[in-house]
Amino acid sequence: MATLLHLDSAVFPQGSASRDVTSAFVQAWREQHPDGTVVYRDLAAEPLPHLDAAAVTAGAGDPLRRELTEELAAADAVLIGAPMYNFSIPSTLKAWLDQVIVVGHNAGANSPIAGTPVTVVASRGGSYAPGTPREGFEFVQNYLEKVLTGMFSAEVDFIVPELTLAHSKPEMADLIPLAEKSRAQALSDAAEKAKALAGRMAA
Repeated sequence: MATLLHLDSAVFPQGSASRDVTSAFVQAWREQHPDGTVVYRDLAAEPLPHLDAAAVTAGAGDPLRRELTEELAAADAVLIGAPMYNFSIPSTLKAWLDQVIVVGHNAGANSPIAGTPVTVVASRGGSYAPGTPREGFEFVQNYLEKVLTGMFSAEVDFIVPELTLAHSKPEMADLIPLAEKSRAQALSDAAEKAKALAGRMAA
């Protein structure tokens, strides 16, 4: 049976673009793996502590870090909801990364996570795509791609719903059609990528 590790980090439990898209991904995954396992962590509702000296010293021997590293190692695939906050990832997601990355244990050239597919739903209120005025402010995809491949040699893929603030910001009203198109594409991508990934797990 395939195991999916699902992490959400959006602050609001309702009305979150990243949560809506990760939910669509999980639904499609479950349809393909009705007997599979989905391990879920809501990092906003139950935030992890920041890394401290004791946890660094203990490494994988720290009870929490051991739990997190074993959870990650047991996953056949990982799904991460990572909305952009202040041009970067939520601090709760950074706390998870700091706790779960243990150099010499699961990070490095021979990482046991190598090749694990990680799908990141990187939602954002505006657009930071190549060629846009704020392209240089994009530190979600850039950071997560580097840390997940650099530390774990994971296989990273992104789903990017953009312009999520168009409906709530009067100055962005003209962008509502583009926002709706981006949302629809993200939901479609989530279902298709989940099914394709599930197919790989079954092969």
